[in-house]
Amino acid sequence: MLACSILSLVLFCLTAFAQQNTLKGKVINIPFVPGHWDNTSAKAEFITYKGVKAIKMMPNGGQINLKDLIFTNGTIEFDTEPIDAETRGFGPIGIYFRQQSAKESEYLYLRTKKDDSKRDNDDIQYAPVVNGVLLFNMMSAYDGPAPIHNQEWNHVKLVVSGMQMRVYVNNMNEPVLEIPRLECNSQSGTIGFEGLAYFSNLTIRPDAVEHLSPAEGIDPTKHDMYYIRQWDITAAKIMGPGRQLTTADLPKDSTQWTRINAERLGVVNLSRKFGASDTGRYVWLKTTISSTKDQMVQMQLGFCDEVYVFVNNKLVDADKNQFGQPLAKFPDGCLNIDNSLVNIPLKMGSNTVLIGVVNNFYSWGIVARLRNLNGITLPASPSQVL
Repeated sequence: MLACSILSLVLFCLTAFAQQNTLKGKVINIPFVPGHWDNTSAKAEFITYKGVKAIKMMPNGGQINLKDLIFTNGTIEFDTEPIDAETRGFGPIGIYFRQQSAKESEYLYLRTKKDDSKRDNDDIQYAPVVNGVLLFNMMSAYDGPAPIHNQEWNHVKLVVSGMQMRVYVNNMNEPVLEIPRLECNSQSGTIGFEGLAYFSNLTIRPDAVEHLSPAEGIDPTKHDMYYIRQWDITAAKIMGPGRQLTTADLPKDSTQWTRINAERLGVVNLSRKFGASDTGRYVWLKTTISSTKDQMVQMQLGFCDEVYVFVNNKLVDADKNQFGQPLAKFPDGCLNIDNSLVNIPLKMGSNTVLIGVVNNFYSWGIVARLRNLNGITLPASPSQVL
């Protein structure tokens, strides 16, 4: 089975490589006719709309994918118009690209609103699917305002180059999003649409990256030594509905630990490690902070969905942050370094900090940063170890 999986992956990569070389420099205009899409009548219908061939997506129809084309780098352009946005209000209209499966794909979507004259900071969002989890509530740094029209075609352009992406909506001179690092684990894959809308005029220009660097962009936290980037982690356990973590749930002497390091922006991405789940679950994260004296230090803590913070086996904070719930933190229940501020009582010497993290909604993870390091030593991050 493993040999077959490896062979399939190799064949997929070779096919993508050969196709990209063959199509390099070409402009590919995708026909909006049934034979080019993996369609069923429940997903979409092919129509002529406002004088052009188009796909009309069905309510709750799911995703429709383009056949026989593997996209790696280049430019993707298309037109889309929401259906009944003035009546239904919010509705995601999205494009998948570099999609290898339902578990791994890049994803960008527009958020429609009843009043399309109002601009908000969440009109558009980049939210990859990683290990089966849509990371929208960990990606608030990658949303922004965009001029989305409810009753007109919206022209959308993606420029994808290696780790980076620029996105344009209706104004091709000014990007509405600039993504410094694409987070999906796949580098090539299919293209697909989803959402209650019309789609038309899909054009692909392989390897036309408009001088956008393929290298990862700058991480503004990279040289900030106040972030806690090195943790140990337990296996995930099932968390029953309505239950809270207590001292009885603390790790035992026999608990097995593995190392996990923070990713970009200091985020410990638990979704990348554990994938999706149909049940609530929790893990423990552990780090050690050394202090030259007894003192209280403040820790900025971003998280989703729940946290229980113990210092030297004493509970010092418990909190929740979930999209759409009463205790949702700014911004809108998404993970952010400004979600909360926790007082950490340190004794002179070594201090064990445990954070129980609970997941019951989409992605989960934390980001932690101390406000000062006076007389304090944190575990060295991987980039600091020579």
